[in-house]
Amino acid sequence: MMKASVKARYETEKAAPATGGATIAFNAGDFKLRASMTDATIVNGPSLNGLVLAVEKPGSFIFDYNVPQKDFRFQFMNSIKVLEKPLNLNYIHFRGDNRTILDGTLVFDSANKVSANHVLGSRGCKLKYSYVHEGLTTFEPSYDTTKNSWDFAVSHKVYGNDVCRATYQTTSKNLGLEWSRSSKLNGSFKVSASICLADELKLPKLTAETSWDFDI
Repeated sequence: MMKASVKARYETEKAAPATGGATIAFNAGDFKLRASMTDATIVNGPSLNGLVLAVEKPGSFIFDYNVPQKDFRFQFMNSIKVLEKPLNLNYIHFRGDNRTILDGTLVFDSANKVSANHVLGSRGCKLKYSYVHEGLTTFEPSYDTTKNSWDFAVSHKVYGNDVCRATYQTTSKNLGLEWSRSSKLNGSFKVSASICLADELKLPKLTAETSWDFDI
């Protein structure tokens, strides 16, 4: 028996028409096969617009192929020990814009971890510290050395499966609010809104996602 998952996404913003998308994933042994599409794939008849195919081996690698653009992205994951602490590493390469990202997360314990993200060829990096308080509330301040700016995020678990999250970006003055729920029986969903506090006339951007897992 194979396991599959379906994810649907819908977002709306004042300056752009509403858009939607869906992702279908199948487990095939040690691998996961995934197909993502947007509303451009099915509007005005089936087409390859917005279609992305992917092959993933969890914890090892991900290969994404953008069909209409004939472009790909690949990501390799690994974990090593540093002073008996796990260091999770990611190597991500985008062929289209010839961009490579190195990402690492050092896990000190169940409540504390530090992450660093660096784009090869750039002069800066992004640093993030994550602290989980009593298993319920997570604080995540981050610092961008290139922009010399701070971002902040805080999330809190409520009612067991529900998580409320707030984010703030100091450079763009964007405030984000999110509510998500994860359930093996009823599926998962996420509703989020973001607004630029520097532009009082701009309406919030709204996004809704839902996903289901099932056996076939």
